Amino acid sequence: MADLTITASSVLAGNTATIARGVAGATITAGQVVYLDPTTGKYGLADVNSATAAVRNAVGIALNSASANQPIAVCTKGPITIGAAILAGVAYYASGTPGGIRPVADNVTGDYTLLLGVGASTTVLNLDIEFPGVPLA
Repeated sequence: MADLTITASSVLAGNTATIARGVAGATITAGQVVYLDPTTGKYGLADVNSATAAVRNAVGIALNSASANQPIAVCTKGPITIGAAILAGVAYYASGTPGGIRPVADNVTGDYTLLLGVGASTTVLNLDIEFPGVPLA
C-alpha cells in the first residue's frame, strides 16, 4: 500500500472531536498531518523524516485547506472522517511524505514512528496521536 489518497472536501471532524484553530505557515490541504512550529506559532506539514524534532511531532490533521498566513482548523483528537478509504482496526501513522498518512504495514525502517490513530470504520479514524520520538528499527 501507499499513503492514503484523501479527498479534501470529505474531511470532517466528528461531534466529539477536539479542534484547535490557528494560522497556516505553509500551504496545507485538508486531511494532511500538521505540526505547530514553536518559533512562529503557525502550522506546517509534519514529516517523520525531518531532521527537525518539532516537524516530526504532529499535533493533528487539517480540517480545511489554507495557504500560508490563512486561518486553519486542526482536529487534535477524536473521530475524524478522513476523506479516504481506510480499514477498521488498522493503525495509521504519519508518513515520510510531508503531511501524509499511511497504514502501519507501510512504516519504513529509520522513519520516526508517529501513531495518528486507529480506523473505527471504513471512513472514520479515531485520532489519538502518540509520538515516542524514536526511529523504527
